[in-house]
Amino acid sequence: MIKQIAAAVSMLAALGAPASAQEEMPYGEAEFLNSCAACHGERGMGDGPLASVLTTPPADLTRLSEGNKGAFPYYRVFSVIDGRYLVPGHGEREMPVWGQQFVEEDAKTYGPNGGELITTERIHELTSYIETLQR
Repeated sequence: MIKQIAAAVSMLAALGAPASAQEEMPYGEAEFLNSCAACHGERGMGDGPLASVLTTPPADLTRLSEGNKGAFPYYRVFSVIDGRYLVPGHGEREMPVWGQQFVEEDAKTYGPNGGELITTERIHELTSYIETLQR
């Protein structure tokens, strides 16, 4: 288990490592394009290619601060992305429960504890990227 956690910490450190000669795309942006852009659009405006087939239109993620008195609602966004901590009975959600999907993937590589650590960091990176999209 110590080895799994050490591997997870090494991966997290690599996320913040500077790119070599050519600057690489930040992890949060890559995760957004991979996991969110199909519905929310590449710029987070709710205009992704799948938006028209959803019952509930995807949120315009560029206006989250605007709807929260100018402050980015970091932990609310984190919780919505994670999805595992929503209270039952608050309605259906079309958005995937990314926390569950991520942890299932990450636990295969890093074990249950390391997988949870990596999943949490993935969601933090994604939430931080969404914060940069605010108008």
